[in-house]
Amino acid sequence: MTKMKVLYLGDLHTECTHESGAKIETDAPKDNEGKGEAFSPTDLFALSLASCMVTLMGIHARKLAVDLKGMTAEVEKEMSVAGPRRIGKIIVRIRCPLLPNPQAREKLEKAAIDCPVQKSLHPDIKVEVDFVWGL
Repeated sequence: MTKMKVLYLGDLHTECTHESGAKIETDAPKDNEGKGEAFSPTDLFALSLASCMVTLMGIHARKLAVDLKGMTAEVEKEMSVAGPRRIGKIIVRIRCPLLPNPQAREKLEKAAIDCPVQKSLHPDIKVEVDFVWGL
């Protein structure tokens, strides 16, 4: 089990500390009374999906002896306009300079889609994932 702490700094800011000592600060977004000076909690939620996808792809790439160095993921998060405030849609665009063979690409893309964060999302959250290889 991983332990983390959140310290409320005031003015809608928090400092989140991982058991390793790594820290992340958050702020409420501009559209929800914050200043948008740091990641919002829902930004981190969406970012976690992309980070998980890239990490799982890296794990599988090791097994396939494929180097994914330089791969990037861009993330867009849309809040729902109806009902309670929540994330409605996450778009992840994964770009990789490498062009592996079709079998390796299929395995890497499946690893991303099957990542634990993806499997933990509520089914009402729409997720779009786009892969581009060989840039």
